[in-house]
Amino acid sequence: MTPFEVYKSYLSLRNHFTKEKYDYHKFCGKSKCSIKSFYSRRDRFWFEKISRQKTDKEIEEFFVSNFITITDPSNLWIGELIKDGDERYTQWKKRTQSLSYIFKEECERLFSETQIDDVFKSKQGHPIILKKFLSGEVSIETLVLLDKILEFRKKFDINLKDPVWETVSMKIKKYSPFIHSDIFHFRKILKEVILVEK
Repeated sequence: MTPFEVYKSYLSLRNHFTKEKYDYHKFCGKSKCSIKSFYSRRDRFWFEKISRQKTDKEIEEFFVSNFITITDPSNLWIGELIKDGDERYTQWKKRTQSLSYIFKEECERLFSETQIDDVFKSKQGHPIILKKFLSGEVSIETLVLLDKILEFRKKFDINLKDPVWETVSMKIKKYSPFIHSDIFHFRKILKEVILVEK
């Protein structure tokens, strides 16, 4: 990617993770910006640096890993990416490369003392699954995979009229297309965990 294309990728992914109606895949990563606006930015040298250091795939992963790691993607500013972006990207790569192991481990902790239905009860405040995510005990990847298997997000959207859940729900929805894992494999892991815990 050229530095300008890196900048466009950044804008497109920022729009994807912060705007309900924008879909990075549907719009093929396109965003409205001009080369003139790019060259007027003081941080353009950082985009030039990234274009030299990373492949096209790594650039996309770098931005995705940063937008899904922070609490509120709409508050991610470029200075944070320059300062902490590489560390977030490294941690994300470690998680995604060990996805099966992490998913199994986190599910074992989730369902070791609680029935599966109780983990997703949402009628009386934040359900256990959300509390565990907010406390850092469950990763965003496990949350997305569980939603792909159990489809709990839409039910929570109805029952939880809560700004905290709305932010998490948006993150699950927007991150989901970037996880290309074999869902049948993770469904099998979940079944094994639940049977053992019983």
